[in-house]
Amino acid sequence: MTLLALTMMEDDALRKAFAARLKELRKQKDLTQKELAQRVGANYQQLNKYECGLHTPPLDKLVSLAEALETTVDYLITGDPAQNVPLHNTQLLERFKALEGFNANDQETVIKLIDAMIVKQRVESAVLPIGRGGR
Repeated sequence: MTLLALTMMEDDALRKAFAARLKELRKQKDLTQKELAQRVGANYQQLNKYECGLHTPPLDKLVSLAEALETTVDYLITGDPAQNVPLHNTQLLERFKALEGFNANDQETVIKLIDAMIVKQRVESAVLPIGRGGR
């Protein structure tokens, strides 16, 4: 058992909070316990114990759970929303890393371009007829 698992097992509040986050994320992904268990290579009964706060997963299962639920291990453990959504598109990640080397004015130009694209996408999705992705 890892130090993390030991700490979580000893702290009832931490274990219960982890369990609640795990269950909520699973439901947000519209997965059953059996489906999630299968994705992470666990059995249904073990996942149920994680969600009930009776047991905590070993580190390898914790990583698999985070990947399957498209979140971070940090979020599962701490609930820190700033860490909830990792960037999965490696091309975007590489470009953002390269942009860190740009001067501040060029970075601001790129941020404004990204903001404009986000607004454009939101406007387009807002004007779609109902039933075709609109509201």
